Amino acid sequence: MKKFKQYDIPFVGLKQGKHSFQFDIDAKFFELFEYEGFEDAHISVQLVLEKKSTLLELDFSSRGTVNVACDLTNEPFDLGVKGKLHLVVKFGEEFNDENEELLIIPHGEHQVNVAQYIYEMIVLSIPAKRIHPGIKDGTLSSDILQKLEELQPKEKDTKEATEEIDPRWNTLRKLLTDK
Repeated sequence: MKKFKQYDIPFVGLKQGKHSFQFDIDAKFFELFEYEGFEDAHISVQLVLEKKSTLLELDFSSRGTVNVACDLTNEPFDLGVKGKLHLVVKFGEEFNDENEELLIIPHGEHQVNVAQYIYEMIVLSIPAKRIHPGIKDGTLSSDILQKLEELQPKEKDTKEATEEIDPRWNTLRKLLTDK
């Protein structure tokens, strides 16, 4: 875990109360996890650690951009992301991270590594469907987008559509309207 050493939070020397930490996340951070979901990232992560007598409360918040490919046109664009995560760290007999909101670490520990939680918070804040903003407002011009528009099925006139309907369906529709 030496590659994540800069994400260790030593809590032994801290007084009870709130303490703030700042992390600047870029593409190199995600390379450490071997994640290839996007090309570049510029994310600022704020961590507020509240030390209490028997536990630690960690509140993460992130804001920034990741460079991803559009799902329709494969054009790269910067997608704004933001996320929040609340984590409670308790002390117990052995390490246990089965619960996503509760981390149990052994009594003798003096620091907690937050790299995995930062990674998960950011990756989960990225939407499943990524659409270039130029498609929504019509400013993006791309060969792929033009080809998609050409291949889009054309709607038939409503008169032609009603003429092609089997007359038996019209009789069934009357049953719906005759209530």
